[in-house]
Amino acid sequence: MTGSNPLAAHTALLAASSGNHRALTMSLFGAFVLVTLGITVWAGRQTRDANDFYAGGRSFTGLQNGLAISGDYMSAASFLGIAGVIALSGYDGFLYSIGFLVAWLVALLLIAEPLRNSGRYTMADVLAFRMRQRPVRTAAGISTIVVSIFYLLAQMVGAGSLVALLLGVEGDAAKRWTVVAVGALMVLYVTVGGMKGTTWVQIVKAVLLILGAALMTVLVLAKYHFNPSSLLGAAAHASGKGSAFLEPGLKYGATGTTKLDFVSLALALVLGTAGLPHILVRFYTVPTAKAARKSVFWAIGIIGVFYLMTLALGFGAAALVGPKAIKLSSPSGNTAAPLLAQELGGGAGSTGGAVLLAVISAVAFATILAVVAGLTLASSSSFAHDLYANVIRRGRVTEREEVHSAKLAAVVIGAVAIGLSIYADKLNTAALVALAFAVAASANLPTLLYSLFWKRFTTTGAVWSVYGGLISSVLLVVFSPVVSGKATSLLPHSDFHWFPLENPGLVSIPIGFLLGWLGTLFSKETADPAKYAELEVRSLTGIGAH
Repeated sequence: MTGSNPLAAHTALLAASSGNHRALTMSLFGAFVLVTLGITVWAGRQTRDANDFYAGGRSFTGLQNGLAISGDYMSAASFLGIAGVIALSGYDGFLYSIGFLVAWLVALLLIAEPLRNSGRYTMADVLAFRMRQRPVRTAAGISTIVVSIFYLLAQMVGAGSLVALLLGVEGDAAKRWTVVAVGALMVLYVTVGGMKGTTWVQIVKAVLLILGAALMTVLVLAKYHFNPSSLLGAAAHASGKGSAFLEPGLKYGATGTTKLDFVSLALALVLGTAGLPHILVRFYTVPTAKAARKSVFWAIGIIGVFYLMTLALGFGAAALVGPKAIKLSSPSGNTAAPLLAQELGGGAGSTGGAVLLAVISAVAFATILAVVAGLTLASSSSFAHDLYANVIRRGRVTEREEVHSAKLAAVVIGAVAIGLSIYADKLNTAALVALAFAVAASANLPTLLYSLFWKRFTTTGAVWSVYGGLISSVLLVVFSPVVSGKATSLLPHSDFHWFPLENPGLVSIPIGFLLGWLGTLFSKETADPAKYAELEVRSLTGIGAH
């Protein structure tokens, strides 16, 4: 196996990235970028007002939006991060796949239809419907931007690892320039194409990702005569961990702290999806509540199939590439899927290996571009619609001015994400996304559920919940091993962590719910029952929506 000699594998990999093979890779990358830019320019010509820019004119069908949701959701964390964590941690790595998939049940049962019926463009539209506008929109806008930046970090890190692998360039310079290029492209997609352009890019990307993952899954299973047991046995043997590789506890069961970390991760993954801004805004792009439900059904089916395939990708990478070679290329495992593609095509240095590596890497790059465009659109829209139009300008703003401010916000948010991601290259993309899920579940989900289903909920409760969940989750991350105290931390040479868990969800999610309840109890204001009744009717029936 290639994993038996990681140094030789890495040397061969660098050789495979040169000459004609590198030209092939860059040609595929260039072709995808040109096609998606063409789609974006076309969509930009169809974007005439704020409704088109924010919600794509509410013109997408359930199937189209389901594909777009899948494209938005199956990020670099899904394709690169989960494959890597399964390849390095075995059974415990697959827990990410399970969490990401189960989370959709929460979104389907509690959020999708009421949100689409109650809001207009952003999550804050729902929260502010029966509350005082300015404080609630300010809190929701800040939360949306912070969650989006956390998620953007994962995509940028994945892009840096991927392109540095393909170009065979060692050191940080190549990754940094890659991150800058991805940031520039995502800003271009959003400012030119708006929601229509972003949606079509996500649809194309979802189809490419499913086809690419399916091809690799078939090739992996074919290596083991379509016998999953043989694949798992080979992966366990190559891992050096034996049967423990296929059992719970390798990553999260060694100590009491790691067990708590697993519970925290599970809470964040299962509850986080229903609070992710870039997913929530997708429900506004369909014309009816029925189409919103269909969107989620299609998304669950597509995403479910994909996450089943991550088993073959992760264990296939462990068996055919080997953990040592994967870690040599990327300590966090982010390049496991591209390395597996190269091995399936014939190995490092072969034409087949270079072709498959180029194809799968282009698909991964497409994944990153589509997701960062969706994230940037969600955060810039929240700034323009919530903070600029309704808080700063107090509603005295034209649609043209609002859209212009959204485009400027996309540039600023892209620059911030680029700056932060340069220092996050040692972190696994799936772990980074899990942090975004934790922040979303702590700050956004409690407030949404209280607003939709609790008659007594007040503005004070909403503000306490959003800021309490947001601040507690971010602070716990800052003082966790994610930032300092470990070789794979953001600041590996410093140690100021005191919070032992790598995911804050176990603590910060209850804080978000608790503060929303306490804020309402201690509030001097009284909730308006007529407003709640109107929201309830609208959220359940769609009467008066948009």
